[in-house]
Amino acid sequence: MARARPQSLRQRIGDGSGLFWDRAARVAISDLVGGTSLGGRLCELAGKSVVIATGSQLTTALALIELDGIARRLTILPPDAEPAHFAALLAGAEVDAVVVDRDTRAHAALALPIRVTATTDIVADQRLPAAALETEWVMLTSGTTGVPKMVVHSLDGLTAPIGAGRRLDGAAVWGTFYDIRRYGGLQIFLRAVIGGASLVLSSSGEPIVEHLLRLAQHGITHLSGTPSHWRRALMSPSIRKISPRYVRLSGEIADQAILDSLHTMFPEAAVGHAYASTEAGVAFEVNDGLAGVPAGFFEEMRDGVVMKIEDGSLRIRSPRTASRYIGSDAALIDAEGFVDTGDILALRGDRYVFAGRRGGIINIGGLKVHPEEIEAVINRHPQVRMSLVRPKASPITGSIVIADVVLKSGSQSREVKSELLQLCRDALPQHKIPAAISFVAALDVAASGKLARRQG
Repeated sequence: MARARPQSLRQRIGDGSGLFWDRAARVAISDLVGGTSLGGRLCELAGKSVVIATGSQLTTALALIELDGIARRLTILPPDAEPAHFAALLAGAEVDAVVVDRDTRAHAALALPIRVTATTDIVADQRLPAAALETEWVMLTSGTTGVPKMVVHSLDGLTAPIGAGRRLDGAAVWGTFYDIRRYGGLQIFLRAVIGGASLVLSSSGEPIVEHLLRLAQHGITHLSGTPSHWRRALMSPSIRKISPRYVRLSGEIADQAILDSLHTMFPEAAVGHAYASTEAGVAFEVNDGLAGVPAGFFEEMRDGVVMKIEDGSLRIRSPRTASRYIGSDAALIDAEGFVDTGDILALRGDRYVFAGRRGGIINIGGLKVHPEEIEAVINRHPQVRMSLVRPKASPITGSIVIADVVLKSGSQSREVKSELLQLCRDALPQHKIPAAISFVAALDVAASGKLARRQG
């Protein structure tokens, strides 16, 4: 028996309840039920491999709803994609059409046979083509120095963590510090669309204070971001303008300090952290208020997800996992169907805690150091907002570790420095204690929402 074609994203929005906002525009999703933001040119994209290269997240969202089930493949170009990589990416995904908007950059590098402009003005169109394809969704990996890998997902796989038929009440308003052109942000977009909720999108270059005020203006109830996003938000007095009932962290290690800070700021909210990656999809959510993962999560299959630790690294087998890479010979899964995430976990008591990334290890005279482990200790100090540990070249040991620290307003740096060093001495072996601590006004956060880590 032939497998039934899954519903397209446009079909899953039902009556299209919910509103989408960005910094400049507002769109009622119900207008998309029988309308288009693509200027009546949707039929030209049927069966094509399309790259979405819009500058605005709002036009990205509209194009994704319209093109799923119509296009053969959708490649989502993130805002920080390097124009120098475009030729390789477009060739790998066999792209023959592009969707742009007035904010699209690098026009010359996107010369394709079919070019369609998306706007936030939706017009009624009774000639909309029927959704007949199971569209491939292609996302780019982040954090690489060369051409990013292209990861292929299905809509069913992307929406599996959301739950079939799960709808939020009509008053739910999602927001995210993420960009929806990255996996973490795309998950929030899909939760809003399928759940019948509204969504407040971030805008490029928008100061955090203005973003928080917009979230407050629209009555945000559910808010998501990386721990770095949240640490930056907590530095702004405008954080007190919002009162979400659900706070979600993902994308980086959620240490106890940031979880406790969010519980203190939003005592009535549920605070949870999730693990997801572009390749493995969403693996689990932890909602008990504690850092790390209960060991019981590894003892049995949960929602179709199997996890194990091998050579210290988290490995995941799941129906939410991407199917393959395109334009690359790299293997996405091993012979048993597991994705090696490269995230290192260690068992402490009855929980696994994240130590760091396998590729982010600092070598100190032959001893391995995960910078995230030291950051978690530094972040425990009540006057610390966020920190970054990085290597510095040493003629004796090859490297030493140093720390850049952002303090809460009004903190006395001289007193805090000695307390931080003592905190590290009490919790860490000698080779992990920072050789120097510097206090900085801010730390760089990459477009992915993660701390921008650099080599010393």
